[in-house]
Amino acid sequence: MARKKRSSQVLEKAVRRAAGINSIDPNLDLGNGLTQPTFSTLIERMRSRENAYNSALSNLDKLYSEMLQAERELADMAEHMLLGVATRYGKSSVEYGMAGGVPKNQRRKGLRGESPTPSFEQL
Repeated sequence: MARKKRSSQVLEKAVRRAAGINSIDPNLDLGNGLTQPTFSTLIERMRSRENAYNSALSNLDKLYSEMLQAERELADMAEHMLLGVATRYGKSSVEYGMAGGVPKNQRRKGLRGESPTPSFEQL
């Protein structure tokens, strides 16, 4: 599932406002640093940061997908390795247990409706 990209309502509103102010005077100076060029520069900086953020999310989604694929491949190979040990040494062997399997002769077979671990009441 891709992460939701961000869009800024403040940026959209500022772009519309800048277009309106630009129609008044492209070099409007209201004093105290409130100028149309400064406003436009700040809008572009915000747009650039938003694009960088959304690009980073896309890269993160890609890395996450690649990691999940590698995880599936690893799980598949781990299963095949265990099955290979079982084929070579048998499912009741010590080697099968050393590889992470539960040897056949050590498996618990519980009755239906009974939990596989004994409770303190049964001891």
